[in-house]
Amino acid sequence: MKNKLSARSVAVIGGGPAGLMAAEVLIQGGVRVDLYDAMPSVGRKFLMAGKGGMNITHSEPMEPFLSRYGARRDQIKPLLDAFGPDALREWVHGLGITTFVGTSGRVFPTDMKAAPLLRAWLHRLRETGVHFHMRHRWCGWNENGSLRFVTPQGEHTANADAVVLAQGGGSWARLGSDGAWVPLLERRGISVMPLRPANCGFDVGWSEHFSSRFAGHPVKTVTVTFIDTAGEIHRRQGDLMVTATGIEGGLIYALSARLRDEIAATGAAVIYLDLTPGKDLPRIITEIAHPRGSRSMASHLQSRANIKGVKTGLLRERVPPSDFANPERLAASIKSLPLRLIAPRPLNEAISSAGGVAFKALDECLMVRTMPGVFCAGEMLDWEAPTGGYLLTACFASGRAAGLGVLAHLECGNI
Repeated sequence: MKNKLSARSVAVIGGGPAGLMAAEVLIQGGVRVDLYDAMPSVGRKFLMAGKGGMNITHSEPMEPFLSRYGARRDQIKPLLDAFGPDALREWVHGLGITTFVGTSGRVFPTDMKAAPLLRAWLHRLRETGVHFHMRHRWCGWNENGSLRFVTPQGEHTANADAVVLAQGGGSWARLGSDGAWVPLLERRGISVMPLRPANCGFDVGWSEHFSSRFAGHPVKTVTVTFIDTAGEIHRRQGDLMVTATGIEGGLIYALSARLRDEIAATGAAVIYLDLTPGKDLPRIITEIAHPRGSRSMASHLQSRANIKGVKTGLLRERVPPSDFANPERLAASIKSLPLRLIAPRPLNEAISSAGGVAFKALDECLMVRTMPGVFCAGEMLDWEAPTGGYLLTACFASGRAAGLGVLAHLECGNI
């Protein structure tokens, strides 16, 4: 294949995990690869995502793993069948990076860092011949079908036998994923679903007093329950974070797709917090009903129910003052405190985005049906997943699939 394809060139637009993986597959297939990115360096969002520990993938069995992709499970499954979590982990090992499985089942590099992995990968890509073009912002095609780029030196055009678009979604624009590609594809008649925030926080509408005192405080070990309009109960335990306008954190991100869609459909989403998941309601009632003597209510709640700090603040924020004198009603709020979420945070603040190029616009190799030779990968596609390694795994897998699709396309002489 290398001899036959050596005269072919492919442009990869976007230097995140999907674009880099496509470039690796392509260069191994023997074609010339030019990778373009609007930023001064590649992998910026990848590095930011790894700041608190590089969560590469997850070790859970494939069936629950696939369920994390929700409505796009069937579209993502073939990609992961070909390059799933185990294959991704082996690929990381091939870069000389060892990994381990954390207590939550998440997979991390042994040193927890993203930078060594990215450095090793970029070194291998450069050694094998990938050409990198930084500060090249893609602006679509000109009338001759050439790719247009805006660079610090002015406009630049390039020609390629095939193109892989892997420019990310619309979150974290400062790192390069600004969604500017959407109108470029829509003008070509390609179906693009609206970009929406995913893995995002939500506004609650705190009082000034609560916000000024508790913004930035973690709420440790709570259970969140959400009942959607279909009556399905969603329940998760973990930690969340109070923000100036509402709440965020891994516990909320895991439910964000359902919460966002509920708000879009009904105007709000109500979740219920169990502030003491290890104690049942009768026990909390008994503890609170215990005479508190001269102690303050705050001191009483801390000593009897281990409710303190931000949890006490949440109760004060949402529970009528009269209920603090009634052990049954106060205990009921401790075990099921309602929070009304009124809006997701803006797309640019989200960790990732939903929406993107519709799968119906692509063939099984991720090629645009109406534009032979143009492939899409990564967060540009219309899918979403929670944090926990699921996002990265599908980005890697789709980049690989797009690269293989390009090679098959060129091999058949469909140029």
